[in-house]
Amino acid sequence: MGKTQFALAGLVLTLGVAPAVGWAQDSSTSTSTAASATEVMAKVREAAQYLNEKGLAGFADFNNNKDARWVWKDSYVFVYSCRDDVMIAHPLRPDLVGKPILQMRDDKGTALFQEMCKASDNPNGGWVEYWWPKPGEAKASRKISYVHSAPVSFKSDIQVGAGIYDEKLTPADLSKIVEDTAKPQKAVP
Repeated sequence: MGKTQFALAGLVLTLGVAPAVGWAQDSSTSTSTAASATEVMAKVREAAQYLNEKGLAGFADFNNNKDARWVWKDSYVFVYSCRDDVMIAHPLRPDLVGKPILQMRDDKGTALFQEMCKASDNPNGGWVEYWWPKPGEAKASRKISYVHSAPVSFKSDIQVGAGIYDEKLTPADLSKIVEDTAKPQKAVP
């Protein structure tokens, strides 16, 4: 197991998502180039903590850098503000940074960021389904993103998100994982 895999495994256990790992990986796509639901949740929570610690200076670390730690497999972390109606950071789409987000619609007409803003209001975050192109592709695919608030000093209304491209999982399936991870873990004797 490499250092990155070991660190991710430790983060997953620390965040309490270990019970859901097997289920989410089995239900997600089976290729090693696709991010799993648990990886996305762990990375979003890690990004929220990172921004909480770094403050406003941390935003630059998410922008326009496809080789950064916030980009992996076929997923990436993006940062936005619902209150300010703006994309703050996006590692693969610098053209979106600074642009209004609340009126953006996917290919099926979903106001995706309005839905993300509602989901990120939940204390444990939430999942939103929409259609978005996979990195490097022009055609939109079904994507489900996990979004979570990220309190940052001097800018309290920040949200982070990342997603998976999956044809089978539903936001309800994935919400079950979020609920399970939010429950206190019982000690195993």
